Amino acid sequence: MLVEKNTPLQDCNTFGIVASADTLVRIRSTADVLEFVRSDLYRGRKVFVLGGGSNIVLTGDVVDAVVLKMEVPGIALAAETDSHWIIEAGAGVRWHDLVAWTIAHGYPGLENLALVPGTVGAAPVQNIGAYGVELQDRFHELDAVDLVQAQTFTLNAAQCAFGYRDSIFKHPPAAPAGTPVAKAQGLGLAGRAVITAVRFALSKHWKPELGYLDLQRKQAEEGVEHPSAQQIFDWVCAIRRAKLPDPAVVGNAGSFFKNPTVTEDQCRDIIAREPKIVHYPMPDGSIKLAAGWMIDACGWKGKAVGNAGVYDKQALVLVNRGTGATSVTGGEVMTLARAIQTSVYERFGIRLEAEPVVV
Repeated sequence: MLVEKNTPLQDCNTFGIVASADTLVRIRSTADVLEFVRSDLYRGRKVFVLGGGSNIVLTGDVVDAVVLKMEVPGIALAAETDSHWIIEAGAGVRWHDLVAWTIAHGYPGLENLALVPGTVGAAPVQNIGAYGVELQDRFHELDAVDLVQAQTFTLNAAQCAFGYRDSIFKHPPAAPAGTPVAKAQGLGLAGRAVITAVRFALSKHWKPELGYLDLQRKQAEEGVEHPSAQQIFDWVCAIRRAKLPDPAVVGNAGSFFKNPTVTEDQCRDIIAREPKIVHYPMPDGSIKLAAGWMIDACGWKGKAVGNAGVYDKQALVLVNRGTGATSVTGGEVMTLARAIQTSVYERFGIRLEAEPVVV
C-alpha cells in the first residue's frame, strides 16, 4: 500500500470541491486492504472509502478519516456457463470503462449503464441504475474485506440487500463489533466493509431494454427495429451527453436527488393538484415521480446559491459554478440542496432524498 500525507482531494471528487486528506492510502489489491487493517494507521481511526468521487459532497477543509483511495485494476472473463458470462472487474476500474470493455468483447447487458460516473467498487453500494437497468439486474457477487475481522468475504445479490439506490453497504452495522460478517448480514456494513472486486452475470440470451422514452425516440429516429448492444450503448452515451454536464468541464455529482416513490392513492392526490407531473408505474405497484420535473416546476432550474447552481438543462443536477480556488464549497451545495428540498415539500408534500454521501 502507498501512504500519502496532506493530499489534495479537489481532483478526487467530481464536484471539484477543495478539501484534503490528512492521510490517504492508495489501495491496489486485497492485500493492500489487509495490510492497512493490520497496521497502526487503522488503530482507532475512522475510514472513508473513496472511488471516483462522483457521489460525494465534501463539507470540511480536511476529511476527518483515513481515506482509502480504491485503485484495484483489472477486467476479465472470470467464468462461463451455458447461459451466462461472468465478468470480473477490480474496484478501482472506472464504471464506464467496464461497460465499454464488455461491449467491445461481445458481452452485452451493461449498455444501458454507459457513462454512469464512478468506479466499479462504488456501483453496488449505490445499486446504480439508468434507462431501465439496475446493477442488481446484472450482479453476480462481490469480494470485500471485513475491516473488523481483517478477513475477506464474498456476498451474492440477496446478501447485498439491494434496493432503489440502496444496499447493505449504506446502512450502519447493528451487530457487535466482534461479530463476523457471515453472521452480521442484513444488519448493515457501512464503514465496515471495503469492496475489492465485483462480478457480473451477463446473459447469453440477451434482449435489448428499450422501455425508456428517450431510447424509443432514438430507435425511431434511426429506424432500427432490432438494435444491437453497441447501438444502445451509443444512444445512451449520446442522450447522457446531451442532458448531463461533463464533470471534467462542469463540476457535478450527477443526479443529486433520488426519484421518490409513492402509492397509487398518493399519486392520484398529487395529480389532482399537479396534472402535468411526470410519473412512472413500477413493477411493485408503486409510482415513481420525476424529481427533476418537480424541482423545475418550483423554478430552480438555472438558479444558484453562491457557487452552487442548478444545471440549466437538467434540474436534477447541481453544479459547481466556481473554478480553482473559488470553487464551490460543500456548505454551498448543501444549502442549495436544502432550499430545493423545502420548496418541493411545500408544493408537492414530497421529501426529496439526496443521493450523494455527505462527508
